[in-house]
Amino acid sequence: MILASWRTIARLVKNSDIVVEVVDIRDPHSTMSKKLEKIVYALDKTLLIVLNKCDLVPRSVAEGWKSYLEGLGYKVMYISATSRLGTRMLRGWIKSMAPYKPFIVVVVGYPKTGKSSIINALRGRRGAPTSPIPGSPGYTRGVQILKVENDFYMIDTPGIIPVDGPLPEAIIRGRAPEEIKDPVPAAVALIERALKYNPKAIADAYGIEEKDPYKILELLALKRGWRYKTTGEPLIEESARTIIRDYHTAKLYFYVPPP
Repeated sequence: MILASWRTIARLVKNSDIVVEVVDIRDPHSTMSKKLEKIVYALDKTLLIVLNKCDLVPRSVAEGWKSYLEGLGYKVMYISATSRLGTRMLRGWIKSMAPYKPFIVVVVGYPKTGKSSIINALRGRRGAPTSPIPGSPGYTRGVQILKVENDFYMIDTPGIIPVDGPLPEAIIRGRAPEEIKDPVPAAVALIERALKYNPKAIADAYGIEEKDPYKILELLALKRGWRYKTTGEPLIEESARTIIRDYHTAKLYFYVPPP
């Protein structure tokens, strides 16, 4: 996975007219970047927060997060890029915010918030390759300027914002599950968060009623037949990677409600 440096992010922001920060609506606080915001405001650019994946939360939750963030002074809208919900309105918002024509928009965000899917939806055809799991084929690898329509261009950034959020976001979005040396702590934190906000999340995803994260990893490994060849003990690292993958693909379902 190629992550853009902060110097590169600052250069791209400087050379754009509007900055669109893509945020995962399932957990906006953990996928918003304060460092990016400081860069945007220091360069006197316009920032639009796009809460993506709204098809994964009730509408009342999407409206709640929008109202909450607007109350903090942000320009906010929510969409689902993959379901094409709100993408036409997003295009209209961006055009209305443009200070002049032609204009360039830079789309940024943590890995797997749906940045490339939004670009594809805005363009109406595939332009930036996408994948739901960090580090997998399709991940954006080079800087591209993509035409949305006449006088409307987008910069597709490489690797996206360096992940500096809290556990587990800092780990699960920073690299592919296969590349995480010790995925267990991140998976445990993810399980704890899932059970906090959706007590049925593990049971619905895996048919496991246990509440202890480590027991859940053991039971999932046994259920799938994942064992160490030498000892026969449950291979909980593979369970942990599965938990992380299933969160990215929304099989492990939960969301954080707005304050």
